[in-house]
Amino acid sequence: MYARDRLGSLGLFALAAVCWSIVGLLFTTRSPVGDVGVQLAGAGLLGLALGVTTVPLFWLAVFARRRGIAYRGEWLRAGRRGTWVGILAALFVVLRSQDAFSWPIAAFAVAMVAFVEVSLSVER
Repeated sequence: MYARDRLGSLGLFALAAVCWSIVGLLFTTRSPVGDVGVQLAGAGLLGLALGVTTVPLFWLAVFARRRGIAYRGEWLRAGRRGTWVGILAALFVVLRSQDAFSWPIAAFAVAMVAFVEVSLSVER
């Protein structure tokens, strides 16, 4: 692992800590009951916080699985996977806040993300 990889991971974890503190500030100061703006802001901030948190975790998981070898493009792949996690989290929060969440919709969204990720991650 190079120093740039360590700094990237630590920087993303620091950014995640900032995002989680903003989420905590929003959730302790504003009520989402009846306020669609707060609901959407909460969904977006939760998605961002989860996405930023999972990017270095995805990279570290692949780095450990390959026994300490980092290939070119792994940060982009980890970023894409973190983005998917953030999008799914925001989608689920929005659906839940609008009383439109159902397990078949959630399973379909997860299956679609898994299908896209598998098709984009194929080793050639």
